[in-house]
Amino acid sequence: MTSQDLPAGSPLTTHHSPLTIFLIGYRGSGKTTVVELLAKRLGWKWVDADPLLEARAGRSIREIFAAEGEAAFRDQEALLLEELCGYGQHVIATGGGVILRPGNREKLKATGFVVWLTADPKVLWERINQDATTGQRRPNLTVGGLAEIEDLLRQREPFYRECANLIVDTAGRTPEQIVEMILAGMS
Repeated sequence: MTSQDLPAGSPLTTHHSPLTIFLIGYRGSGKTTVVELLAKRLGWKWVDADPLLEARAGRSIREIFAAEGEAAFRDQEALLLEELCGYGQHVIATGGGVILRPGNREKLKATGFVVWLTADPKVLWERINQDATTGQRRPNLTVGGLAEIEDLLRQREPFYRECANLIVDTAGRTPEQIVEMILAGMS
């Protein structure tokens, strides 16, 4: 399906120009896995924001946090989001904390169709532990483990909910099933 196949009034079009689809959610929710599959189904391009930010910075998110702190990383993330909001016909996987800044939430809501990918904390914890690149590229969980994920989700949930046009629980679902749910939820 491409944007030309979408019915008039589809949430993917506004003023006859395609929107961007943003995937938001906590680390391990499936954004990186789903972004390319969804884009292929739509015939669109895709961007995974965290690897793009890392490539431009010449270092991992973990290294940016260590050298410059979280605030500097969030500044870089906000600048990249501003740029990505100008892309049309793209599916964009955002960083898990992009929703922490009110300005970012406003940009997401104003610019695109926002899909919040969720999973319960235990599933997220298992996925994070199974991802070999997490330790190299992402900052460590500060107090550790499942308790920290639960705490951060409690803090971030209102922000994810504020932005989301659609919520998709990814637990126990294949990436293809998630894509089908997103497409069904947008029609």
